[in-house]
Amino acid sequence: MDYPGDRLYTPDHEWITVDGDVARVGITSYAAQALGDVVYLDLPEVGTVVTAGESCGEIESTKSVSDLVAPADGEVLGHNEAAVDAPETVNTDPFGDGWLYTMRVGAVPEDLLDAETYAALVTGEGA
Repeated sequence: MDYPGDRLYTPDHEWITVDGDVARVGITSYAAQALGDVVYLDLPEVGTVVTAGESCGEIESTKSVSDLVAPADGEVLGHNEAAVDAPETVNTDPFGDGWLYTMRVGAVPEDLLDAETYAALVTGEGA
């Protein structure tokens, strides 16, 4: 799988792009494939303060229910209503139209992974 180089990744299989102090968050194609058909999204409400590494929502598939883990500290600014209405978008376009929410961030954690390191992690070649 290819992972876009314009974003950072977590070991929990979320991605984040940052523009100034606003970030967009989603799950990786690896996570989307592992989950199977996504059928429901429980995203953090606007105004919610999230903490890096902590659960902030859920994603439900035909196989399981998994926690969404915040990739950074911040305040939720909005969420992707199109993905809430059509959760299968997370499977078909996880790096594009299947994004989940936006947030205002103060600082991006230094322990996030670049695309190459994340790819190595999910293929079993990373630390």
